[in-house]
Amino acid sequence: MAAVLETNITEYPLISRGKVRDIYEIDADTLLLVTTDRISAFDVVMPDPIEDKGKVLNQITLFWMKMMEDLVPNHIIATNVDDYPEPLRKYRDQLQDRSVLAKKAKPLPIECIVRGFITGSGWSDYQKTGEVCGHKLPEGLQESAMLEKPLFTPSTKADLGQHDENISLDKAAELLGEEMMRKVETLALSIYTRARDYAKQRGILIADTKFEFGILDGELLFIDEALTPDSSRFWPEEGYAPGQSQPSFDKQYFRDWLVQIGFNKQPPAPHVPADIAARTREKYLEAYKLLTGEDLKV
Repeated sequence: MAAVLETNITEYPLISRGKVRDIYEIDADTLLLVTTDRISAFDVVMPDPIEDKGKVLNQITLFWMKMMEDLVPNHIIATNVDDYPEPLRKYRDQLQDRSVLAKKAKPLPIECIVRGFITGSGWSDYQKTGEVCGHKLPEGLQESAMLEKPLFTPSTKADLGQHDENISLDKAAELLGEEMMRKVETLALSIYTRARDYAKQRGILIADTKFEFGILDGELLFIDEALTPDSSRFWPEEGYAPGQSQPSFDKQYFRDWLVQIGFNKQPPAPHVPADIAARTREKYLEAYKLLTGEDLKV
């Protein structure tokens, strides 16, 4: 089946076309979220898709949200096109397995990031200050080391093309209120810990991840995507060794290719060669199979 770079559903208003998702308003209470095959890196969207990537992200999200239902309700209404409003059914080829109907919640104004290992921007901050987002860490940690306890390190939400910025817990409390900040901190850590322990049994280390939550009728909901290769760093447990960067099942492979070719992290993005696209696709499909024990239906 052909890759889906973007959708154009004319029966309903398009309210957002993000780095990966096209979001339509079905009615005052309902959204259609379509996970396309777009890929972004360094906050720049590439001109070429990665076939089946959107299905992988959507199906992994559904897998985790179901696993976490006893911890937090989610925003999912329906996942099968047969259960969508009739005008959407002619778009079945674009929507099946890569979309959901979701409750329209009000997103919290922060990204809820959890770090279980020290890597990425956290490693950079630690080298400079000995801290990560205000958390003082022991001296002498190595790159990619597992932290004694996972850290909740929220960030701002940047507009498309801009970078999120790490913020302190005090700043998060200013944005959310102290009680809500503590609630999402506890929840994010609980979700991460359960996912980390499950994934480790499947040969994957979840180094870090980010969650989104929203409010609907006073209730906190799990929204957007959950523990995917786009929102997380997935490392193979086999061969894991602190003191260096790690190979990954996420899009780090794709980022590394961009660095190798000298991409300046600004638009316009380069076209993606067929071999790079194919290898990236393989990594997404491999992550899905390892986590779920099944091959993705493509």
